[in-house]
Amino acid sequence: MDDEDYQSPPWRKWLVNRFVMTPLIILLIAGAWDLYANTHNSGLVEGTVVDAAGNPVAGADVTLWTFNFTTFSEKGRTTSGPDGRFTFTDNPSHHIQVSATKPGVGSSQRRPIRLFFQSQDTRIQEPFVLSGGA
Repeated sequence: MDDEDYQSPPWRKWLVNRFVMTPLIILLIAGAWDLYANTHNSGLVEGTVVDAAGNPVAGADVTLWTFNFTTFSEKGRTTSGPDGRFTFTDNPSHHIQVSATKPGVGSSQRRPIRLFFQSQDTRIQEPFVLSGGA
């Protein structure tokens, strides 16, 4: 069997070329991103609060600020649990700041967080360290 005997189906040259494959790949990537965004948009912001020695801080006041055109405004407050964990729900923004404080233990600096899309669920990996004894 030589090359003259073998012919690919006529649809193959129309389907398998860069003018069809490139838009198809872009469509698949956009669809995967859309699926991810639609399944991770509950507005959850989670993290932990620790003291200067790295121990969890229970009862720390944690504040969430959201960006509204020109400045940040306070969106909500919560308290850390016995394990130092905190959770905010219904974050509507993609540009937020979070900080923590507890009298007698200290406070953390406000930490800016940029998300890929509005209401994206996020887990803040680096804990908020309270220092200064404020």
